[in-house]
Amino acid sequence: MSLVTRCPVCATAFRIHREQLVARGGKVRCGKCTAVFDGVAGLVEEGAERVALEPSPQLGLFDPSRRPASQPPAARQNAPVPEFMARDERRRRSPWAWGLLALLAAVAFAAQGAYRFRAELAAYFPETRGALEAGCEIIGCAVRLPRRPDLMSIDSSDLQADPRREGVIVLNAMIRNRARFPQDYPALELTLTDDAQRPVVRRVLAPRDYLQGARASTLSQGIPAGGEAALRVYLESSASAATGYRLYLFYPS
Repeated sequence: MSLVTRCPVCATAFRIHREQLVARGGKVRCGKCTAVFDGVAGLVEEGAERVALEPSPQLGLFDPSRRPASQPPAARQNAPVPEFMARDERRRRSPWAWGLLALLAAVAFAAQGAYRFRAELAAYFPETRGALEAGCEIIGCAVRLPRRPDLMSIDSSDLQADPRREGVIVLNAMIRNRARFPQDYPALELTLTDDAQRPVVRRVLAPRDYLQGARASTLSQGIPAGGEAALRVYLESSASAATGYRLYLFYPS
């Protein structure tokens, strides 16, 4: 069922549906002078007097092209914007705000990932090393070789007494890098045990302890991808009760 309401500003009458009034709490915008008014209060009865009807004021509310171009700026802004219209404006702007927040979150996540895996990125993509090192200079970090103990293994090892020197033992081991990128030399923990496999002596060997002489210069290059490193370390041993040993590698935190 359609009704007729009249704009109190320009006296233009419009045909409007009851559902339109209910949807906006009775508020409508005049399609001719753009004034917002109470459509319920402006209802008129169609009688013998001929009423000139214009298109629905709701069209003027949602279609800016229907607003007269000749209307002066003061006339186009002669009524305050209702609260429900202000809420609509905020809803239209919110997707842009959420998009910006999502973009910032993605950038922050990428930066965090680059920081956490900077060593792997520099190893897999050498062209990124310069940018990563420049970023580390700003935040005070370093781009070192990757340290993935799960991709390192001790393929073989043995511990024997040095036949030439009393109280000296010789540790021989082969470390293999199973990664597809170079890795830093790991630290080694050597534990001497007794007959009951109880620890007698424990010692941690840093890379500089088992890379001696000319081999120490290769420390910064690490163990090549798929490569191996053989080591021999001479250690003093005063624990005559030691009959066995355990050896494993790790990266200090």
